[in-house]
Amino acid sequence: MKKILFILAITLSLGYASCQKADFAESYPNPAKISQTTVEKSYAGFVSANRWYVLPDYWNYFVVLRTTVTRYTQAVGWVNSAGQYVPGYAGIDSRWSNYYNFLAQFRDLEKNYNALSKADQDDRKIYMITSKIYLYDHTQKVVDLHGDIPFSEAGKLSDNGGDYDKSLPKYDGAEAIYTKMLDDLKAFSDELNTLTVSSGILAGFKTQDIVNKGDITMWKKYNNSLRLRILNRVSGVAAFSSRASSEIAAIVGDPAKYPIITENADNVQLKVTNINTEIHSKNFRTGLEDWNGNLAGKAMIDHMKTASDPRLRVMFEPGVNASGAYIGLDPMLSSSAQDALVAGGTISIYNRSTLSRNQFFPGVLINAPEVHFLLAEAHLRGGNATAARTAYNNAVTKSIQFYYGLRALTNDNTSPALTPTNDTEIAAYLAHATVDWDAATTPAAKLKLIAAQKWIHYSVVQPLESWSEIRRLDAPTFSFEIDNTNTQKTPPARWLYSGTESVYNTVNYNTMKAKDNLTTRLFWDAN
Repeated sequence: MKKILFILAITLSLGYASCQKADFAESYPNPAKISQTTVEKSYAGFVSANRWYVLPDYWNYFVVLRTTVTRYTQAVGWVNSAGQYVPGYAGIDSRWSNYYNFLAQFRDLEKNYNALSKADQDDRKIYMITSKIYLYDHTQKVVDLHGDIPFSEAGKLSDNGGDYDKSLPKYDGAEAIYTKMLDDLKAFSDELNTLTVSSGILAGFKTQDIVNKGDITMWKKYNNSLRLRILNRVSGVAAFSSRASSEIAAIVGDPAKYPIITENADNVQLKVTNINTEIHSKNFRTGLEDWNGNLAGKAMIDHMKTASDPRLRVMFEPGVNASGAYIGLDPMLSSSAQDALVAGGTISIYNRSTLSRNQFFPGVLINAPEVHFLLAEAHLRGGNATAARTAYNNAVTKSIQFYYGLRALTNDNTSPALTPTNDTEIAAYLAHATVDWDAATTPAAKLKLIAAQKWIHYSVVQPLESWSEIRRLDAPTFSFEIDNTNTQKTPPARWLYSGTESVYNTVNYNTMKAKDNLTTRLFWDAN
């Protein structure tokens, strides 16, 4: 299926019905005629293949996220419209296309690695371990959007010598993919502790690794933190609950063996150091701001105002005609009333200097606040409310520091200068949070507090993770206008498959067709 979807723009312009296999075959070269490359170069190509879905870029934010998950999570405010709960085909297809191009790049890396001698494979094992960690991070996101997906047999057009029919992949079950990822990541946790990388190989790895700059310790932390995320996601599923409990306990109980990300200094992200390279966030501005994609939602603004959240002023700015007041757009108003409010300039927007016009904004993969939220839930699930509260307070503190750290990176001064936060302000906010925590007398009530704070932290920065967690926990809960013009009257439970699947991978798609609707829940969505 190598690059089947990479030619999406061509197929869309011609129309699906007019596409024949001959047209498809002419759209990219015969793999047998492609010159061989090295593992090192393949690795660099693989890691950079999906960078515009890691760094905040125009297409991902404007086309993919603006009309889907940032609304489903009420991370933003928007004007209601007909069909608003049906994910757009352009967004679905482009993200699907990017993932399978990314996966095909991994298969080429895998092929080049497998062609090496045993000694050369041993020398370069760090490339395969870290590439799989990175692959699984993004594979989880695709599974969490769609459910079952082509995986184990996907992306192997080159391996199959250009035989398109042979390369059409079956769909793997979402549970099976989760199991495979957890098995491999657990093995990597131990293997990275004993792996020896020669100085020569390490020097090259540092050059090719745009994620952690060749820092093996950081890859250990990334691996174990990703394990925590995936284990937590399936912790409520009967088939995974025992595994989740025991493996999380092992990670938490032995930080020397299984280090995780606990400080913002260790956040795993694509760092922007020179905006004149291909690692930049210059297109975040149009991606988030165009067509009012950066409006604040009422639920988030109201929650942050109630407790004088220090993140409010660094994440948002008042509307130009709001006299300094923070006001979010109510999703339950009529579209005409919403239009009038937006035109009136009283609705708050995401802080432009902190986020959308910050050209040094990093591509966030996983960070310390998220990990502490994962720990808080794990401790709560394990019956240790005291440890859960400590992790919860750590998560909130790290989240506040994270956003002010983003502002410190900016090269933009569109938004007014901020009053810095400080330990006193953070302590006052945590005191309020502690009162809420103590007032929540059941684990379920405390879990809702964790969910709300996690939602604020994710905001528009990690919207896919936010949507997955909201579906899994059914928290926070939101009010949505019912769309009586469409059969999909509220936000969906999943995304549809790309339209190209029914065209090019017809036989395999037909085995999944009954599940391909907006109401089929993911296997971990048990609430």
